[in-house]
Amino acid sequence: MDSAFLTGGTGFVGASLARLLVSKGLKVKALARRAGDRRNLAGLDVELIEGDLSDEEALRAGCAGARFVFHVAADYRIWAPNPESMYRANVAGTESVIRAAAKAGAEKIVHCSSVAAIAPAHDKTPVDETHEYSSVTDVVSDYKKSKYLSDVLARRLAKDEGLPVVVVNPAAPIGPFDIKPTPTGRIVLDFLTGRLPSYIDTGLNVVHVEDVALGHWLAATKGRLGERYILGGENLTLKRVLDLLSEVSGRPAPRFKTPYAVAYAFGAVDTALARLRGTEPMAPLDAIRMARHYMWFSSDKAKKELGYAPRAARSALKAAADWFLANGYVKAAA
Repeated sequence: MDSAFLTGGTGFVGASLARLLVSKGLKVKALARRAGDRRNLAGLDVELIEGDLSDEEALRAGCAGARFVFHVAADYRIWAPNPESMYRANVAGTESVIRAAAKAGAEKIVHCSSVAAIAPAHDKTPVDETHEYSSVTDVVSDYKKSKYLSDVLARRLAKDEGLPVVVVNPAAPIGPFDIKPTPTGRIVLDFLTGRLPSYIDTGLNVVHVEDVALGHWLAATKGRLGERYILGGENLTLKRVLDLLSEVSGRPAPRFKTPYAVAYAFGAVDTALARLRGTEPMAPLDAIRMARHYMWFSSDKAKKELGYAPRAARSALKAAADWFLANGYVKAAA
């Protein structure tokens, strides 16, 4: 029986990937922090390896005997009071996992990066894997910087040291098991709870989280070493995303568009006050700055080389809304 080791299995994307790997008959081991929330793996035939990305012994135990290693764990926050912890997890943690997996003899190491590591266009043109940032200074937010640096690191380890790494770059995953929720899932949840009174002019690429999970498997079995593959779905304006959420949930969509300058000013004040109070901002300034560009991407490479075939965004949004409702994150509409 083939085996796989998975970091981030207790999280959003990892939960769907863990289920997929089990369904394919693999013996699965998953890294889990000692005090972490393990609800996403409850009832699954998965061996838990206690530790974190800095725990060399836990990584050795997880990678031992694994044909495939999937590094999905990441610190996914748009705003953090201490960004250094984000860089430790997303950059140093990536190197630790890749080196442990290579030393253990893994056949393929799939690193879950993000479209955050790919430079967006300055217009509404969907971009592909070749659209590089000129340097890390051009990247907005510590989260995106950390994902960019880990993406560059993973590809460098493949190119310069010959390690068996393939990189995948998910767009904006939506769907079940978003227990935190992630910043992307927060859009859905805020819509369902009426905390989105307006919208701004921006765009994102919405993809079902289960399609992202399948993309990881396709990368492990068909991906070329050292390459990266965008795992996206549909390119939509934020207005269209909210309209689709209205259709699948029966809740009204916001009708008013907030000018970017107003949103920026609010984000700046909100973030400054949050730092003073020691609380998380409602509208992080980095999130507003990121929204200035349409985050539209092309998954053509993954479709052609891996056989990747994502479903419609509507399906992803309905799955997320249904899951939040079913799990008590929001009361059902009267």
